[in-house]
Formats: sequence, structure tokens, C-alpha cells
Amino acid sequence: MTARRPRPAARILLTDPAGRVLLFRFTPDDRPAFWCTPGGAVDAGESYEQAAARELIEETGLALDPGRQIAQRSADFLTLEGVEVTADERYFRVRSDVADIDTSGHTALERRVMRAWRWFDRADIAGHAETIYPEDLLALLEATDDQ
Repeated sequence: MTARRPRPAARILLTDPAGRVLLFRFTPDDRPAFWCTPGGAVDAGESYEQAAARELIEETGLALDPGRQIAQRSADFLTLEGVEVTADERYFRVRSDVADIDTSGHTALERRVMRAWRWFDRADIAGHAETIYPEDLLALLEATDDQ
């Protein structure tokens, strides 16, 4: 049995002026499609805050201050590259004054598997047929509404 690799990651709860949260739809070849918040792995030498700011720019084109961490989660999963990891995910709540995003900064892998994005209101999340990560997104949003 191979040990899981540690994967520090920054995740962003990005909301627009209407309070909707941005999610990307992932369509990997080896499993069903799912939706997830923006964010990704922390690069060597980066802090979680620096990774959150970088991922926000790369994935949305928005240069916004991620502020402080508002939550921390641990999750075991198989990455899109096929690596078993235990992720130390740190969450940041970011509010945007605009709903337009720019995905031109996506990597080749992201362009292949993240072909759709949309803003979800809370009713959309609660009733959505496909899996959304984090699984407790509604509770996390509600807990951080005042932050």
C-alpha cells in the first residue's frame, strides 16, 4: 500500500455582488463530473495566503486580497494527475464587486477538465444533481457570511 502524499492547498469561497459562489465543473476521464471552488495546491515556498491570491488570479483573473483563513479541512482524494493525497485545505472568503471572470490563466490541465463555471446561489447548491466540493459548502458559507 502506497502512502498518501501531503498536499497543502488554498481554496477560495468567491462570492459575487449577488452573494452567489463561483464553482468550476471538473470533467475528469476517470470519474463522474463534479463542481469545486477555485483554488489549488500551495507551491514550494508559498504561504497559504500567497497561494490563494495566485490561484484566484490564475483561475478567475481577479487580483483580490484573499484576507485571512476562515476554515481548515483535511480531505483524502485522488488528484486529476492520479496521485493519492491527503489535502490540508485552507479556505479564504473573498467577495468580488464583479461577476465576470477571465479563465485565460488556466493551465493546460485546467483547460481540459474545467470546461465550465458558474455562479451558484444557495438554492442551486442545495438542489444540484452533481457532487459539489466541499460537501459542506452551504454550512461553510453560512458560517462565514459575517466575515
